[in-house]
Amino acid sequence: MTETLLDLKGLKCPLPVLKTRKALTRLNTGDQLTVLTTDPMAEIDIPHFCQENGHELLAAEKLEGGHRFQLAKGG
Repeated sequence: MTETLLDLKGLKCPLPVLKTRKALTRLNTGDQLTVLTTDPMAEIDIPHFCQENGHELLAAEKLEGGHRFQLAKGG
């Protein structure tokens, strides 16, 4: 299992979700991806993306000025 960090701070909707999707295509099932973002819409978009595409949202944390999401790639 690998863990990857994706720093998307400063990008606006829809770029965080699009770049998250692209990053997940390079990972194997069960690999983890941490996504950092400052886009307020990511709080809605990233969990919805995971639910719609079979990925597991392990954690969502509100940070000062943004969010951190921990995802596991689904099968």
